[in-house]
Amino acid sequence: MIIDLPRYLRDIMSSPVICVDEDAPISYALRVMNKHDIGSVVVMRNDSPVGILTERDILRGLVLYRDLFNMPVKKMMSNPLITCAPDTPILKAFTLMYENRIRRLPVLENGRLVGIVTERDVIYWMLRIVGYDARKS
Repeated sequence: MIIDLPRYLRDIMSSPVICVDEDAPISYALRVMNKHDIGSVVVMRNDSPVGILTERDILRGLVLYRDLFNMPVKKMMSNPLITCAPDTPILKAFTLMYENRIRRLPVLENGRLVGIVTERDVIYWMLRIVGYDARKS
């Protein structure tokens, strides 16, 4: 059986992306992450992505700051933001994630946020390569 595998980020990215404003308090970002059962939110300034706030960023902040939950997201977000385009080959994006030790890769098209690829998306793609369909197990 021949499987038609996705080749580009557009084929595996999640969309729409859950975002918060850079001036939102971290407590709000945490509520959004909890509501959507996700480990990060893309941080926006106006309509442009400027960073990402992850669970790891928040854990680091808990050690460093007494008033973390009232701080604006922009104080704890990871930046600069590493991104790719929708037509980026999946293997190239996976390599970029590995080399930069990141788990999430926002996808931009003409400067506009159109999706996000996570480690989970890449793992699912790899499982399909070896012929395993996680949806059937």
